[in-house]
Amino acid sequence: MEMSSSFLESLRQKAMWVRQETLEIHKIAPETRIASSLSDIEIFVVLYYGKILHVDSKNIRWEERDRFIISKGHGAISLYPILADLGFFNKEELKRVCQEGTFLGSIPDPVIPGFETVNGSLGHGLGVACGMALALKRKEVDGKVFVLLGDGELYEGSVWEAIMFASHHRLDNIILIIDNNKISMLDYCKNILCLEHLEEKFNAFNWNVNTVNGHSIEDLYNMLNDLKKNTVKQPKVLIADTTKGKGVPQMEADSLCHIKSLKEEEIDKIIKELK
Repeated sequence: MEMSSSFLESLRQKAMWVRQETLEIHKIAPETRIASSLSDIEIFVVLYYGKILHVDSKNIRWEERDRFIISKGHGAISLYPILADLGFFNKEELKRVCQEGTFLGSIPDPVIPGFETVNGSLGHGLGVACGMALALKRKEVDGKVFVLLGDGELYEGSVWEAIMFASHHRLDNIILIIDNNKISMLDYCKNILCLEHLEEKFNAFNWNVNTVNGHSIEDLYNMLNDLKKNTVKQPKVLIADTTKGKGVPQMEADSLCHIKSLKEEEIDKIIKELK
C-alpha cells in the first residue's frame, strides 16, 4: 500500500512528538540512556502508528498478534510514549518513570503492558525470537516476530548462534531490525570491533538482507511493509542506518554519547528548538 502525503505527514508529526516526550522522560529520569533511545524513534513510529505490527492494546496476549522483541532494552524509553498513547497503559505513568511505585524503569521488562520479554543483558533477544518463531510455525499461527538489535549488540556470540539457527530452520516469520547507529558504549564501533559489510555477513548466513535510512519514515514504511508480505523462505534483516542521539546536535557528534546525560536546561532548549 502506497503512503498518502497526509499519512506520511501524520507519522512525521508523531515522530517529532515522541522525540519531545522521550526528552521529557529523560528530564525526569536522567539515568535513562537518552542517545540510544533517540536513534530508533522512527522505527517505533512506523511499526506502531504505521500499523505494520498487528497488536491490540485491549488484548495484549492475543494469540494471533505479531511479537516485538526489543533486544536493545536500554534504547526503548522512546517506546513508552507510544504505548501510553495507544492505550497500553495510562499516560500519567510517563510522569513517573524510574520513580517509586511505577512499572516504567530505565530498562523495560514484561511487567510493562506491550513488552514481550526481559530486555536487560544484551545478546539474547534474537535467540528468544527464534524460539517464538519456531513455536508459531509449529502451531500454524501466522504472526510475525520482529526484533530490534543495536549494532554494538552484534559483538555478542549468542546473536550469531541465533542467526545460524534462524537460517537453518528457515524462520521466514522473523524480521530483524538492526539500529545501525555505529556507536557502541565507549567509542565508534569501527574503533572497537569493525562491523562493516553487514550485508555480506548476513548474506553468507542465508538471510534476506535489506538496508534503509533509519530516519526516513517513508522508506522505513515501504521496506517494512514489503518485508512483512515477502514470502521468501528465509529470515529477513533490515539494516537501518541511524544516528545515535538523533535530534540533539551535541550528542550526534559525540562518540561517548551512549553514557552521557543531558541537563534540564539543555533539554528545555532542545525541545523548544524542535517545536
